[in-house]
Amino acid sequence: MTLDQLCELETTRRRALWALASHRPGDPNAYELLTILDNLYERERDSRPSLDKPLDLNEVRDRVPVQHHHSGIDIISEQNIPQPWRERFHQASIGSTRLVDGPYAKDWKQFLAEWEAEMRHLQQHRAARRKPGTD
Repeated sequence: MTLDQLCELETTRRRALWALASHRPGDPNAYELLTILDNLYERERDSRPSLDKPLDLNEVRDRVPVQHHHSGIDIISEQNIPQPWRERFHQASIGSTRLVDGPYAKDWKQFLAEWEAEMRHLQQHRAARRKPGTD
């Protein structure tokens, strides 16, 4: 997958996740968003080599060290964030304040916590969709 394709995929995912946040699991109005997210997952899975397993959230968290900047603020280096996580973080933090040397570590940690919550919410929607009488 090219960087442009990854950017497009993650932009679409971010918009769908933000929209899904306003729906309760089982809400029929969320069906279109779930379909979009399912299609993105399939596209992403089909685009990587069969042996190339993406890093999970905890692996990514462990790989990105926090650095104390001379300004007194803790930052991270975007170069330490493996794709597709770097693009996911970028899409989620458009417009955020940062230092020239890197984004604030607190924003990275908040992104990881929010991603975890969004994935739980998405799983609740998927589970509700599979229940009889909720589709």
